[in-house]
Amino acid sequence: MLLCALTALVSHMALAVFNDGVRPFMLDFIHGRTTRSATTAVSFGLSAGFIFGLGAPMALSSGVLNPWLLFLPTDILGLLAPKKWLAPLLGAGWGAIVVFGLNGANEVAHDLPVDFLTAMQQMSTPILFLFTLFPVLAITKQFGRAWGAAAGVAELALVVLTMKVWPNMFAGALAMAVGVLLLIGLAVRRDLAQRKADREAQAKAGRVADAGGVAEAGGGEGAEAGARPEAAAPAPAEDDPMASLFTSSAARLRRYLPLFMVLGAGVCVLAQMHIFGGGEATSFLIAKGHISEAAQVDFYRFFGFLPLIATTALASGAYGIAGFTLVYPIGYLMPNPVLAAIAGAAVFALEILALSSIGKVLGKLPSVRDSSEHLRNAIGESLRLAILFGSLMAANAMGAGLGILIVGGLYLLNEAMGRPVVRMAAAPAAVLVGGVLLNVLHWLDLFTPLKS
Repeated sequence: MLLCALTALVSHMALAVFNDGVRPFMLDFIHGRTTRSATTAVSFGLSAGFIFGLGAPMALSSGVLNPWLLFLPTDILGLLAPKKWLAPLLGAGWGAIVVFGLNGANEVAHDLPVDFLTAMQQMSTPILFLFTLFPVLAITKQFGRAWGAAAGVAELALVVLTMKVWPNMFAGALAMAVGVLLLIGLAVRRDLAQRKADREAQAKAGRVADAGGVAEAGGGEGAEAGARPEAAAPAPAEDDPMASLFTSSAARLRRYLPLFMVLGAGVCVLAQMHIFGGGEATSFLIAKGHISEAAQVDFYRFFGFLPLIATTALASGAYGIAGFTLVYPIGYLMPNPVLAAIAGAAVFALEILALSSIGKVLGKLPSVRDSSEHLRNAIGESLRLAILFGSLMAANAMGAGLGILIVGGLYLLNEAMGRPVVRMAAAPAAVLVGGVLLNVLHWLDLFTPLKS
């Protein structure tokens, strides 16, 4: 409740939002070029599908809270609040609804003839194992089929090896580590090779220019004989509008450094309590007690989202509610809440202070920047398939062929209607609706629930 109050407050102040799609719209709001109600409408439109289609089903099926359920609504409530003092009250109210409502919903659902929440736990296996492949997809997209095939073979071998030698470890943990390291290594190698080629090209161009200058000096007359043309000086950085915008945005965020440190402490403490997961796979790993593997998974996601969050924060002046998300894996591994609060505050302080430098470094590493884009896309692609497949498994567990017909039909209908519910959230939402429909059919004596 306290954390939701704080996140609603920083959203109201336009200092941070969780939805990466909303962050670019915050610049106009900060500068008064758009109204609070218009920005709230944008936030609601971009977030509602994820809240009700992904955040709620994932929390109900795993028993673990997630950022879509907690922080997307506080984005909306904070922006909606007309007064500063009202924002934290609305946020705390949402936190109370989540905490007490989730328990109540679980109790009611488990007492139903068709227990669709237990059935939704079928989603965990495809999510965990298909998520393992995201580095292979990213490598294939960026570096071609040969490197992608090599990464795929390596990951498959490592999964089999882990299952055989370390049966208590999540089978995809080692495979993901090798895949992400290979992707980053290939990107860094390409950037270093490109920088070397650029330096050689500049040196060659300089030698040609020097030779031309000497020839011109030798053929000149009078006082101009020794004159050499001077290259035009580059425009000063201060004249670059983007550099000026980035500088002002970073300065704005630094002014609220103490508030961001409190925010980082709160998010890290929530992660340390092991009732919160930063991602789809992470939620199920925490629910199963695989804490170190959950930290590993969210650490890899950090690489995928760092460039996006850094650039949108510098361009808009609004940061991410979870920062670069590094506080998630750190929080999972902390032994107690006090150390988690200290670590979270320190991480957020370092992130805010280093934001400008991070933006400059990313500008010099285009392949690494591209790798993060490919990582994000690969995470989305693997999870979309995993969530769809897991949802159909849940439908089968609920009602066999009839369950698959209802859930699959709702998913296809959503596609045909132009996706009013975002694709990632459509399948879990269909499971919830399908579970309710199967219970209604049972009460009408038209369906007999499957035996456990």
